[in-house]
Amino acid sequence: MGEPSFSSDPAARPDAARRRLRVLMGTDTYPPDVNGAALFTARLARGLAERGVDLHMVCPSPDGAPRVAGAEGVVEHRLRSMPSLVHELVRLALPPGAPGHIDRLMRRLRPDAVHIQNHFIVGRLLLGAARRHGVPVVATNHFMPENLFAYLRCPPALRGALGAYAWRDFVRVYSQADRVTTPTRIAARLLRDKGFHRAVEAVSCGTDLDRFRPLAGGAAARSAVRARLGVPDRPTMVFVGRLDAEKNIADLVEALPHVTAPGAQLVVAGSGSQRRHLEALAAEHGVADRVHLLGHVPNGDLPDVYHSGDVFTIAGTAELQSIATLEAMASGLPVVAADALALPHLVRPGHNGYLYQPGAAGELAKYVSEILAAPEERARMGRACRRRAARHDHQVSCARSARGARPRPPPGGARGGGARGAPRGAGGPPPARRRAGGGSGRCGG
Repeated sequence: MGEPSFSSDPAARPDAARRRLRVLMGTDTYPPDVNGAALFTARLARGLAERGVDLHMVCPSPDGAPRVAGAEGVVEHRLRSMPSLVHELVRLALPPGAPGHIDRLMRRLRPDAVHIQNHFIVGRLLLGAARRHGVPVVATNHFMPENLFAYLRCPPALRGALGAYAWRDFVRVYSQADRVTTPTRIAARLLRDKGFHRAVEAVSCGTDLDRFRPLAGGAAARSAVRARLGVPDRPTMVFVGRLDAEKNIADLVEALPHVTAPGAQLVVAGSGSQRRHLEALAAEHGVADRVHLLGHVPNGDLPDVYHSGDVFTIAGTAELQSIATLEAMASGLPVVAADALALPHLVRPGHNGYLYQPGAAGELAKYVSEILAAPEERARMGRACRRRAARHDHQVSCARSARGARPRPPPGGARGGGARGAPRGAGGPPPARRRAGGGSGRCGG
C-alpha cells in the first residue's frame, strides 16, 4: 500500500463532495484546562466543525470518569484520567486500556485523518493507532521543555540534559507523522535546530479579530471597563496568562516601581502556582496596592481585560507564538515583550512596541514609561498592532487546517484499513514512513 498523503484540492477525491470529512483529533490538554494549547485546540476544533468537518476529540476527562459528550459541534471522547503529580490543574489520561479503546474508536469512526496536538500520552497513543490503521496524521507542535521544568521541579543543573532528552523523544515521535505544523517560522526553525529534519509548515494559532478589537469610546469607555473589573482608573500595564514560573511575571512586578507614569499599575488575569510569590514580591517592592491579580477570568470577559490596559507586557521566554499577545494586538494595545524565541515575530521595535532583554526590569520599565507618556504615539502603535494581528485571522488558520487534513488516496485508489472509503474489514500494512527531509513543504511554510 502507498503512503498516505494530503491534498488541498477536494477534487482529488471523487467522494469528497458527497460526505463530510471526518477528523479524529487528540490532545492531552483541553478545556476546562486553561492554557494556550488547550484554548487553541478547542478553537481549532470548533472552527473545523463550523466548516462542516465531522470532528471528534480524544482528550482526558476533567474529573476522571470516561464519557462521550458533544459540545459546539465537536464530539468529545473523554478518557479515564487521574490527577498529575506535577500540577494541581493537570490531569493525565490513564494508559491502561486506552490503546484498545482508541483502536476500537478508529475502527468505528474510520477517520479520514488524525490530528494530534502533542506527543505525550494521548498524542502518542493516537499516532500509533493511526499508523496501525493506515490513516494519515497531522501533528502540531506546542511543546517547549522549559514549560515542564518548573512542574517537574527539575534542578537547574539537570535542565540541559533533560531538555536534550525531551527533544530527542519529540523528534522520534513526530517523525512518524505525515505533516507537521507549528505556529511560526521561528518555531519551525527551532525544530530543525533540535534535530527534526522533516518539512515543517508554519500555521499561526490565529486570533478572533471580531471578538478582540480596539475599544470604542475613548477614555470614558476605558474608565468604565476598569470599574467593571474593580481596578483603579490609572495608567495600566496588562498581562493575560498562567501565573507559572516560565512566564517570568516577576519581571513585570519588578519593573512597576520604575515606571515613571504617576500611579501606574499592573493588571494580571490568570491563575497558577506563582500567585503567592508574586504577591510577596509586590509587597517587597512597595507596589502591592498597584498589582492587581484578578485570578481566572472567564473567557467571555477577556476582551474587558485587554480594554483595561494601555500597554500589554509579556516576559515569557518559551513562547512559540503567544495567543495572549495576538489578542492584545487585535485589541489595539502596543506591546512590550521579552526579546526571546517567537515574540520578536510579533513585535517590531518602534513600530508596534518594543523588545527588552529578558530579566532586565529597568529596560522594560523604560519602554513602558515611554509608551504611557506619549498618547499619540501609543495610539499609533496600537493601530500598527491591529494591522499586524490582522495577518493572523483564526478563520484563515482554520481553513488551512481543513485543507491540510483532506487526504489524497494513494495511486490506484487504495485506502488503509481504518479509512472510511475502504470496505469493512479491509486491512493492510501500516503506511511506510517518509524519509527524513521528505515532503513538499519548506521550513516555515
